[in-house]
Amino acid sequence: MITHIQGRLVEKNPTDVVVEASGIGYFLNISLHTYSKIPDSENVKLFTHLQVREDAHTLFGFVEKIEREVFRLLISVSGIGASTARTMLSSMSPKQVTEAIASGDVATIQSVKGIGAKTAQRVIIDLKDKILKTYDIDEVSITQNNTNKNEALSALDVLGFARKQTERVVDKIINSQPDVAVEEIIKQALKNL
Repeated sequence: MITHIQGRLVEKNPTDVVVEASGIGYFLNISLHTYSKIPDSENVKLFTHLQVREDAHTLFGFVEKIEREVFRLLISVSGIGASTARTMLSSMSPKQVTEAIASGDVATIQSVKGIGAKTAQRVIIDLKDKILKTYDIDEVSITQNNTNKNEALSALDVLGFARKQTERVVDKIINSQPDVAVEEIIKQALKNL
């Protein structure tokens, strides 16, 4: 098993990179999350997952170990293939994926292209306990933060702000102050938008 590749970044695209190590160019499939975090410097280190199938050996690259762990958890679920897991990690950060699963947020998982209601529920059923144990997430705080976050985002939507922009601002506020009230989230978000 190839655990990581360190070498010269030859090519960088939103869906893949080529890393040259010891004279060999490795083609790695990546998520948009990894793409955004890969430095433009010449030397890079990516954690990898090698998928061996009858017709292909496919190498996936991740800038962080946690992203690789979440990817491996996702592909362990029946109905979630490597491309769907990569799409999920392109749509959300690994932290958002683990929080959505830990809090049982079917709507967030279902918002990913290619995932229906049944698959989203299966992901939560199969992975919730593993994620709560592995990442030591407190279920109560996740639910409260998610509720506060959702209420704040809804209020900002009504005020006419773009969802992606408000989500980033609200996430920053919640990460810096985990026990913040909905009203305070909205006030601080309005100052930063």
